[in-house]
Amino acid sequence: MAIPNNGLITETNAQYYAGSQTFITDGASGSFTATFDTDLTFGSSDSTAAGYNLNNFRLYASQGATAGTPGTFTEYTGTFTVSNNVLTLGVVPPADDWFVIQLLTQYGGEYGDRDAFGDIVEDNYGGYAYTSLQDVITNFMVGYVGAGKLIPSVKTTDVMFFAKRGLQEFSYDTLKSIRSQELNIPVNLSIPLPQDYVNYVNVSWIDGQGIKHIIYPTTLTTNPYEIPAQDAQGIAIQDNIGENIDTTSITEERWATNNLEQINAAQSNLTGMLLSDGLGYGGMYGDNYFGQRYGLQPETAQVNGWFTINERNGKMSFSSDLADKLIVLEYISDGLGYDADMKIPKLAEEALYAHISHAILATRINQPEYVIQRLRREKSAKLRNAKIRLSNIKLNEFVQIARGKSKWIKY
Repeated sequence: MAIPNNGLITETNAQYYAGSQTFITDGASGSFTATFDTDLTFGSSDSTAAGYNLNNFRLYASQGATAGTPGTFTEYTGTFTVSNNVLTLGVVPPADDWFVIQLLTQYGGEYGDRDAFGDIVEDNYGGYAYTSLQDVITNFMVGYVGAGKLIPSVKTTDVMFFAKRGLQEFSYDTLKSIRSQELNIPVNLSIPLPQDYVNYVNVSWIDGQGIKHIIYPTTLTTNPYEIPAQDAQGIAIQDNIGENIDTTSITEERWATNNLEQINAAQSNLTGMLLSDGLGYGGMYGDNYFGQRYGLQPETAQVNGWFTINERNGKMSFSSDLADKLIVLEYISDGLGYDADMKIPKLAEEALYAHISHAILATRINQPEYVIQRLRREKSAKLRNAKIRLSNIKLNEFVQIARGKSKWIKY
């Protein structure tokens, strides 16, 4: 369906896929109302001004069209303003001129010099699978609150609070709000934790073929939270305001400069070559390996390196063999870090309504216990359904696994 027809989809195909909306002037008005799902962001109409780069769109014009067919489009250089998604030209153009609002896109768009570069269009892809948190709050007030309903009245702020708390809880183990960053490990072997980081999911280094290799956390070392300077008697030394003086961590320095090839027989220099037989004999690289063959631990019997979380500095620290490596950090956020994050998958929307209903009534006095228990059971059941839906398990995947298990193993 190319044209919205009063359903939930409000963008045309051109608006969604290409990020463009076309207008033909009538000679009487110089205003165009953009109906993208993404609001227009305006800084300046002057391409030489610093605020121009704040625009999340470009304006193109084909003026002097004949027979209803546009000519060549060029970027519009006249003045214009934007307010509440209404773009108003400084000068009213004649009739039958063509104008195109092009949202920034990774391929630059199809108009002018095709230089409308950005990722605004791509950020909107797949958005139909989600409902904004504000829509959830509005729908809850309409469908669950009012005379004759289980919740006769409630403040919108209370609904907002419990909706945000529900989104946070769902983000941890139901929605799997996993974000990822591609980073390079610097020579100091540490990277700061992302701004919206809550917990890590996976850390991997990427080889020349683009294949990821899991980096595991280690308990072989640690990152001390406090490192007070000490005098000869071992007493912490304070500064002139009575605070302990911190020093650098010797533990971290030793870990950063160690020779990981001496930790165990399975550790190599990321080439996959085994550096020792691990039997306790003096091999060609010496015999200082951690664990040896009969004490080998899965934690140390791998060649991908290790990482630790340095809570003192808010950083993730890596073993020395990962210096200059390309890594991908996958982590969980709570869904509330940015306004664009505050959305709920439609597959879990009903579960969030049940969470809000139970939370509101469970915090009120003089509520019948059987009502609270019923809502608690409904909340648990709908949350379970949401987890099943979001697990995205398909029947053909089960079939592939089953077929793989039926292979004959021959000697």
